[in-house]
Amino acid sequence: MITILTLDPQSRRHRRQAAELLVENFAAWPAMEIARAEIRTLLAKNRVCLIAVNEKNDVVGLVGGLPDYDGNVWELHPLVVKKSEQGKGIGKRLVAAIERAAKARGAVTMMLGTDDETQATTLSDCDLYENLWEKICHIRNLKGHPYSFYEKCGYVITGVVPDANGTGRPDILMAKRIGRRH
Repeated sequence: MITILTLDPQSRRHRRQAAELLVENFAAWPAMEIARAEIRTLLAKNRVCLIAVNEKNDVVGLVGGLPDYDGNVWELHPLVVKKSEQGKGIGKRLVAAIERAAKARGAVTMMLGTDDETQATTLSDCDLYENLWEKICHIRNLKGHPYSFYEKCGYVITGVVPDANGTGRPDILMAKRIGRRH
């Protein structure tokens, strides 16, 4: 049984396990000290950091959220689920939980960026400055890129940052309306 909780800043065990998830799953956090710093950032007062824990009270997933645009838009960052637990709906539950938390704080839109650093989509290794929207309209998932997961959660591609991670390695921007328009 999986339970979604707010990460308790006092729980060293959960903070360590959350940092381990970042190191195990993302090149952006290659070492524990860097991942621990990210966890501290996620615990800032204006942010939300949620974890998924199993029946042994071990962290198997993490999602963070931070406000932008005067709180009208929140960014979902990061989302990670332990590899052995992927495909079991934990990621979807974490996304839904962070959306509810952001909406409760007045968010209208949730946004995210999902990098393509491994040529996992047809948006990589090409000149995105030529016919960008045509390329976005015809995007294909070549190697299990997460943008397809986010589409299943109701997100749409709203843009791309070409070369965000080096030449030919874009950041795919996605968003979803989660609250009422004012």
